[in-house]
Amino acid sequence: QVQLVESGGGSAQAGGSLRLSCAASGYTYSYYCMGWFRQAPGKNREGVATIYSDGARVYADSVKGRFTISRGVGANTLSLQMSSLKPEDTAIYFCARTSGYYAGRGLSSVLSEDYFNYWGQGTQVTVSS
Repeated sequence: QVQLVESGGGSAQAGGSLRLSCAASGYTYSYYCMGWFRQAPGKNREGVATIYSDGARVYADSVKGRFTISRGVGANTLSLQMSSLKPEDTAIYFCARTSGYYAGRGLSSVLSEDYFNYWGQGTQVTVSS
């Protein structure tokens, strides 16, 4: 079955960097959309970045210019490079995958979590000021 396992979370100072990874297994086709989401204490889960089936990458306004989403070789790994971290980036970060294929070229918003069927367990990111 499909499994997603995140790693790379931890603590950082404001202005620092962290890199999250997501190892996906249980499938081989590489064109599903994948995304990163986060949930801060007391807040709803929000989309951070999506990489669409056509390779388009879209970011939430709050992380644009600071975070970079990418697929690894074989497309069964997903990364999130986070730079210029802020205390408000503190959250549990989740990677997720869709069951369908969606083109994102020309879009300016991350794909809604309603489209994602597979989720990792999450990894904690804490940014201190």
